[in-house]
Amino acid sequence: MIRRVRRLVRLVGVPLPRDLSLAWSTVRGRRGGFAGSFVALLAGSALITACGTLLMSGLGAGVAPERYSGAAVVLGAPQSFRLDETSEIRYRERVTLPAGTVATVAAVPGVASAIGDVNVAIDRLDVPGDAVDGGPELLGHGWSAAALGPFRIGRGRAPAGPDEVVLDAALADRVGVAPAATVRIVSGSVPSSYRVVGVAEPPGDGLRRQSAVFFTDDRARELSGRPHRVDAVGVLAAPGVTPEALAARIGAAVPQAVVHTGAGRGDVEFLDVGDARTLVVETAASFGGTMVLIVMFVVGSTLGLSLRQRRRELALLRAIGATPRQLRRMVGAEMTLVALAGALVGTVPGIALAFGMREVFVRAGAMPPDFPMRVHPAPTLAALLLCLVGARLSGWLVARRAARLSPVEALGEAEAEPPRLGRLRVLVGVLLVPLGLLLTVADVASAGDSVPDTAASAVLVFVAALGCLGPLLLRGLLRVFGRLLNPPTSAGGYLAGAAARAGWRRLGAATTPLAMGVALAAMQVCGAATTTAGAQRQVDGGLRADRVLTASSGMAPQVVDAVRGAAGVAVVTPVARTQVLVTFPAEDGVTTRVYAAQGVTPDGLARSMDLAVLRGDIAGLRGETVALSRIAARTTHAEVGGTVELHLGDGTVVRPRVLAIYENGLGFGDVTLPHDLVVAHTTSRVYTAVLVRAADGTGAAALAEALRDAVRPFPTVRVEGREAFATAPGVAGAGDWALNLMFQAVLLGYLAITVVNTLVMATTARVREFAMLRLVGAGARQVRAMMNGEARIVIVAALTLGLLATVAPLVGFSLALTRSPVPGIPVGGLAAIVALTTTLSWGALTTATRITMRLPPVEAIGGRE
Repeated sequence: MIRRVRRLVRLVGVPLPRDLSLAWSTVRGRRGGFAGSFVALLAGSALITACGTLLMSGLGAGVAPERYSGAAVVLGAPQSFRLDETSEIRYRERVTLPAGTVATVAAVPGVASAIGDVNVAIDRLDVPGDAVDGGPELLGHGWSAAALGPFRIGRGRAPAGPDEVVLDAALADRVGVAPAATVRIVSGSVPSSYRVVGVAEPPGDGLRRQSAVFFTDDRARELSGRPHRVDAVGVLAAPGVTPEALAARIGAAVPQAVVHTGAGRGDVEFLDVGDARTLVVETAASFGGTMVLIVMFVVGSTLGLSLRQRRRELALLRAIGATPRQLRRMVGAEMTLVALAGALVGTVPGIALAFGMREVFVRAGAMPPDFPMRVHPAPTLAALLLCLVGARLSGWLVARRAARLSPVEALGEAEAEPPRLGRLRVLVGVLLVPLGLLLTVADVASAGDSVPDTAASAVLVFVAALGCLGPLLLRGLLRVFGRLLNPPTSAGGYLAGAAARAGWRRLGAATTPLAMGVALAAMQVCGAATTTAGAQRQVDGGLRADRVLTASSGMAPQVVDAVRGAAGVAVVTPVARTQVLVTFPAEDGVTTRVYAAQGVTPDGLARSMDLAVLRGDIAGLRGETVALSRIAARTTHAEVGGTVELHLGDGTVVRPRVLAIYENGLGFGDVTLPHDLVVAHTTSRVYTAVLVRAADGTGAAALAEALRDAVRPFPTVRVEGREAFATAPGVAGAGDWALNLMFQAVLLGYLAITVVNTLVMATTARVREFAMLRLVGAGARQVRAMMNGEARIVIVAALTLGLLATVAPLVGFSLALTRSPVPGIPVGGLAAIVALTTTLSWGALTTATRITMRLPPVEAIGGRE
């Protein structure tokens, strides 16, 4: 039995205790040599743990309910469109249920009562003579929904008339009112006066995320704008009925609704929690998968460099009789110890990094501040496993080559680096270059909304080609520009050129990850600049309005009516923005894409907004019709006169007829619909902006004054210039840029650690070389000058190769998106890339050189390798 276990252990490659004991002695005796590998594994483990912790938090429990804390079960409409079994898209607006659902649920056995709830968005609540700002989000509800808390009247009574309200206790104390006081409530920019008739005591610990205002049920339905719909249905269970059993019965009776119990009730009460959960899961899984690949590559590269620096030691072991199997087992045991140590230590900063990333999510507005983080052992185990696999695989590959040589050949190989790269590596790198060019050509040809993804894929392909061909490309650059970077007229320049030519593989191992970081950073910076500049050009050229009205929470139709009657106003165009889903046939079945959309009125639209129509006519934009941008039409294969299947912001499906195809989709949104259709299917049912064009002969100052007079009854409306009309928001939300920046910073930070680690490892391993140079007459200043020359080579090569890898993808990206071959080139962003590249390379090389040269040459030449 024991023999079988040992045979199995050897088969799977798990080191035996005696192997680990020997490996520990080796690692302890070469702590400096293994330090770089340990750092690479630690950083990789931290990144994998951070992404895994975010992923587990998104899959875990959300925020506990507040107003629904007394309900056993809460029903909501499906808030997501499911693409397949593993992915979904959240609707931007709240999806509602028919009001008749309440009666259906109430008839289910075990239901004590079912109560429909509606949310009324409130801009502000003021006491006459004293404006009150700040505080949690204000939401109005019907009084019957107070039982779901349950809220209880502490002072006064329940509302009975359309002009009566009840405030929650914290809100009443904050604004300083008591029963019989009068308050002004602004909803959709329209103010109304109400009499406070009661103060309600909230359940449990009170309301932390919101403030509640209770109207009569009829008044709440009227203010919601959807009298025949409810946002949610709360259920109170009969005595002795468990929430789980009741949820199963209700789910069978109302299959079109989503039934929630426990912490899941908070997802219905707070849409931002469900949005954050989906966003965290998608981004953590996507970024985590990318980082796993990069971490495995970097860990393998770093460990490979560490083992290559031990060529003489491995060759000597072969010469004194060590078998290939013994070498592989020794290296495998060493890699196991280093991987376990680095991965375990890295989990602690990984958890801290996850909390730091959570803070960025919060500050970007993509996650509520009270979203809970879930520290789970699964990410730690995954980091351990992946780091261990990567370390063992890289150790096996390097040890395999050393073990295959005969003892005499091994000693000969140890004297110098291998003269060429592996044939398979070169072949793969060469084949990747045309593949990247093919993706770039496909990017221009498709001109659809997959352009950013295709361009990113092309860059990744070129980056992978850099990883394979980096040392060879560096060797070519040395032949062309070596003398320019390091003229042989000085001792330092001559030594730098000679050392670079002799150690081109070593120098290439340090240059390649730096070039990869430059390519990824340049693509991100220039791609974002291209998109932003293109969108801004379209808005600047297409916006013809003289003034723009805005409000923090939108504007009701009454504002538009008031402005139309103002003196000097020729055209008023209300604009409502939302997000829509377009479903269309594709090669692999049916595909769905998400687009930013706007709703406008066609009357006088050409005088306030120019969409640069390419085909068709947008003048008939009424009823169920739509206009699409060139990119959206190309993606969905839509043509003028045809129809498309749209899922509006609240999930309602329509099939409008395509009236026109236009160019300015980056600036104004890829989908343009009649404003009535958009507003009717948004949560707050208000306009995002109102464009105003002055009549002929009306000056700018006169128009502004007339508009201020017209909107004076609406306290939240502002009269602003054309610059207030922002470009169409991306479909990922306002905080998307911040999240992209964070993930790029994390990725580039990891690559920076890798670059510094590699440069330090490669430099400190040259202690004998530096000592030999000093013993044959080179001064310390000349050795440092040599390393400065090598630093110049690394910097110039990394910048040249990295930027070249982005040229074709960026040109294709710009052509497809803006029809211009010149992408956006932000000088500040590129200067930051150059500065960071220079700082990392020069700082790492000069610091490592000074540390390596601390020992006297005689001691260094006699020390171990």
